[in-house]
Amino acid sequence: MSLHPVLHDVTERIRRRSRASRAAYLAGIEAMHHAGPNRSRLSCGNLAHGFAACGPTDKSRLRGGATPNLGIVTAYNDMLSAHQPYETYPQLIREHARRLGATAQVAGGVPAMCDGVTQGRAGMELSLFSRDVIAQATAIGLSHDMFDSTVHLGICDKIVPGLLIGALAFGHLPAIFIPAGPMTPGIPNKQKAEVRERYAAGEATREELLEAEAASYHAPGTCTFYGTANSNQVLLEAMGVQLPGSFANPGTSLREALTRAATERALRISALGDDYRPLGRVIDERAIVNAVVALMATGGSTNHTIHWPAVARAAGIVLTWDDMDQLSQVVPLLARVYPNGEADVNRFHAAGGIGFVFRELLDAGLMHADVETVLAGGMRAWCDEPTLTDGTLAFAPTVATSGDEAVVRPASAPFEAQGGLRLLRGNLGRSLIKLSAVKPEFRTIEAPAVVVDDPRALNKLHAAGLLPQDFVAVVRYQGPKANGMPELHSLAPLLGMLQNQGRRVALVTDGRLSGASGKIPAAIHLTPEAARGGPLARLREGDIIRLDGEAGTLEALVDAGEWAARELAPSTAHCAWDIGRNLFAFNRAMVSPADQGALSISCGPPARDGGQWDYDSEYELGDDPRIAAEAPHESKDA
Repeated sequence: MSLHPVLHDVTERIRRRSRASRAAYLAGIEAMHHAGPNRSRLSCGNLAHGFAACGPTDKSRLRGGATPNLGIVTAYNDMLSAHQPYETYPQLIREHARRLGATAQVAGGVPAMCDGVTQGRAGMELSLFSRDVIAQATAIGLSHDMFDSTVHLGICDKIVPGLLIGALAFGHLPAIFIPAGPMTPGIPNKQKAEVRERYAAGEATREELLEAEAASYHAPGTCTFYGTANSNQVLLEAMGVQLPGSFANPGTSLREALTRAATERALRISALGDDYRPLGRVIDERAIVNAVVALMATGGSTNHTIHWPAVARAAGIVLTWDDMDQLSQVVPLLARVYPNGEADVNRFHAAGGIGFVFRELLDAGLMHADVETVLAGGMRAWCDEPTLTDGTLAFAPTVATSGDEAVVRPASAPFEAQGGLRLLRGNLGRSLIKLSAVKPEFRTIEAPAVVVDDPRALNKLHAAGLLPQDFVAVVRYQGPKANGMPELHSLAPLLGMLQNQGRRVALVTDGRLSGASGKIPAAIHLTPEAARGGPLARLREGDIIRLDGEAGTLEALVDAGEWAARELAPSTAHCAWDIGRNLFAFNRAMVSPADQGALSISCGPPARDGGQWDYDSEYELGDDPRIAAEAPHESKDA
């Protein structure tokens, strides 16, 4: 099947837009790539420090430099259910690398916070910026020049994008991401949501609510709804940097076999072999487009409209919301997984899952097939699913037909002709809406604004009986510059309950709302944000707002002259400095807008000498041409 013309046009537009920055990035990673292991550049003292704690076999191999050394970057902690299984992965990876005649070392650990724990709490203001901290921590771990290839242990929310950004800074190294899989099914997500809404209405006790939550989040693994964590896994597979098999459960023989297979593949694609596949070359414009297509086709998390522009920039690629919107308009919705449906990711996987969706997209010309990935064969390799027979891992074609058409469908009979997200434009700025989670009858609303600067105020207004019958909740000063752009998922039970009562409600915010949200029409990530002088700060209580998800518009229906004359309302909230929020003042001051990735760190290649990187010149050769001509490879050993 030939490539869909819109995919072709969007990819070419991204390529033209990114020509200079991508060329600089590729030149940079080529400059960082040297023949042989990186540690051959180390002095004897450097190298001795690097293997001092190793056993005799590993030490001998690292001294010789002829076998690959695998760097492990881990986001393990045992508070996150999704990351708790990673505790034993480094030992498994080390042992398997030794059996293959290689070595593996933990390069470093990165933080991993849980939005589920911090939801509605002050700690959520650190959440988005944790992605940038993770990217920096990844770079620190890989900075030792000890590694020939890398594996990355991370699965949730900001962790995967952060690992990707950090790994792309070392794009001359191959990289494979290793998931831990979802927890087995608990109570249905719909049942959990119903208890939450009854609690918001005062019809359920705290004990009943806690019992429902504990029955839903009950074991190691990712939460089973299709939020940011599980969307991460689909997008990693769509870019070809994670082996097929995202949704194999933790603690199973299949999951362990996949970890060993990823270890072996990461060693094989190092620069020491004949199948060198550096990450920076694998993640190109086509891979980024494939990730966006997969996001749209599965109705994935809205958080990726922030994260993937940031990931793209780390590879020298400029991805915009307009690109994502144009792709969404031609990519059909092929999956319904909670909150877009009732199924969890285990049921999605059983019905055909990622392999089925990717095959349908490829056959329809809606994915780039001819891309470089960590496996041979391009994207067609991800139309297979892993099986384990008598301890032997194999990959076989996924099911020919959907195992459950309430969950996954072919491209010829999609749930909807368009994808899960839509860009909204109007006099309030630009924002996004997750249409796939909202029933068609709720996708348009015209109602008065209820304006708050603190999401908790909305619950207080409801408790006091002060909310109109129909309204648009406007929660502003929640963008990255204002307070780190916390998620506002804690508002979902209240607004969902009101909609259940027959009231027309919607949310407009410059804050975030993840893939866990659904049901309520929500214009999110509004940019420019209020704290940057965005028009959201012009809104007043009672202004009529029209949100039309189908038409892609968001308007304050205010006379143009009056609108232009209005002063910007200052925030009534204050940015607190407790629980570490003071440490992120620099991030808030420097962060880019949401549609540019909300990055608070420098990302992508620097402009130098016509866009070329000058790698390591100070430390390798200095500025004196006599030193450059005469310096031996290990001149720093003195």
